Amino acid sequence: MISRAFHAYRNSFQGLSRETWLLALVSFVNRAGTMVIPFLGVYLTQHLLLSKTQASWVIMSFGVGAVLGTFIGGKLTDKLGYYQVMFWSLFLSGLVFFALIPLKSVGALVIGTFFLGLVGDAFRPANMASLASYSTPETYTRSLSLVRLAINLGFGLGPALGGLLAYQFGYIWLFVIDGATCIAAALFYRAYLPNRQVQPKKESQTKAVENAQSPYRDRPFLLFFVLMMFGGLAFLQFFTVVPVFLKENWHWQENHIGFLLACNGLIITLIEMPLIYKIENQFSKMRLVTLGIVLIGLAFIALQYFPLQATAAVLCMMGITIGEIFLLPFANSLVVDRAPSSTRGQYLGLYSIAFAVGHILSPAIGLNVVEKWGFDFWWQIVPLLCVVSALGLIFLGRIGFGQTKSVNA
Repeated sequence: MISRAFHAYRNSFQGLSRETWLLALVSFVNRAGTMVIPFLGVYLTQHLLLSKTQASWVIMSFGVGAVLGTFIGGKLTDKLGYYQVMFWSLFLSGLVFFALIPLKSVGALVIGTFFLGLVGDAFRPANMASLASYSTPETYTRSLSLVRLAINLGFGLGPALGGLLAYQFGYIWLFVIDGATCIAAALFYRAYLPNRQVQPKKESQTKAVENAQSPYRDRPFLLFFVLMMFGGLAFLQFFTVVPVFLKENWHWQENHIGFLLACNGLIITLIEMPLIYKIENQFSKMRLVTLGIVLIGLAFIALQYFPLQATAAVLCMMGITIGEIFLLPFANSLVVDRAPSSTRGQYLGLYSIAFAVGHILSPAIGLNVVEKWGFDFWWQIVPLLCVVSALGLIFLGRIGFGQTKSVNA
C-alpha cells in the first residue's frame, strides 16, 4: 500500500517541464521567507499596540495595493511579457520589506504596505502566464499545482520559523528575512530561467468568448470574478483574522499560531499533487471549485461549535486546506481555459484581483465587525459568504461556464 502511494505520488510529477521545476524552486525560495503577512495583524495590534480599526486600515492598504498591482501586472504582462514583470516584482518587493522596518506611525505603515501590495502582487498574473508558457494545456493544472506545492512548502517553513523568530528575537527579523528571500528569488530567476516568448496559436473558442477579447466584456467571467471575490474574502480570514482570534481570545503564543498556519502549507505539499493527478480528469473543474468553496465555509463553523480549542483549530485548518486544494488550482485553470492568449495576462490579472480585493475586505470588514460585535458573530457571517459563492458557481456551471476550452499557446 505504501509502495502504491509512492508510485502515485511520483507519477503525478511526470511530464512537467524543466522550466516549471525551476519556477517552483524560485517560488519556494520566495515563500520560505513569507513571515510578515501572516503575522501582520498580530504585529500591529500586539507589538505596535494599534487598535483593531487602525490595524485594519494598514492591512487594507496592502489589499488596495494588491488590487492595483494585479491590474497593472496583467497589463504589463501582455505588453512587456511575464519575464520582466516577475523579476522586478520580486526584486522591488525585497526593497520594500526593508523599507518597512523603521515605520511606526499608522500613516507611514499605510503607505508602506500599499507599495508592498502594489509591487508584490504584480507578480501573480505574470507568474500564471509564465506557467502557460512553460507547460502544455494538458499539464497546466499539474504545473500550477507543483508551483503551489513549492509555495506551500515554503509557506509551511516560513510562518513556523517566523513565529519562532518573533517569539524569541522580535518582529524585525521577519521583515529582514522576507526582504532577503524576495531578492534572492529574483536573482535566481534571472540567472536560471529562460525568457521564453510565446507566439499565439489559433484559439478554439465559443463565439461568446471570441467576441470578448477583454475580460471586462465577458459577462459570465465577470460573475465568476465576483464569486471568487466572495470566496476569497472567506478564505483569507484564516490568514488575517484567525491569527488575531487565536492570540486575543484563546491566548495562543505566536509559535503555536505559526505552527497551525504552517500545517496548512505542509498538508498541501503532501497531498495536492497526487490528489489533483487522481481527480482532474474524473470531475469537472467547476464542480471541484464549488466543493472547495463549501469546505472553506464549513471550516469556520468549527471555530464556534467545537468546544475544544485545539480540535476546533485543527478542523478549521483542515477544512481551509482541503478547500484550498480544490478551489485555487482548478479556478486558475478555468481562467486559462477561457482566456484568449492575446489577453491572457488581463484575464489572469482580473482573476487575481478577486483575491487582492479579499486582502482589502478581509481585515477591513473582519476586524471592524469583530471590534463591534465579536468573533462569534463574524464566524456566523463568513460561511454565508461561501454559500452565496457556491450557489453562483452552480448557476455558472448550468449555463456552460467551464466547458469553454481554449487551445492556449
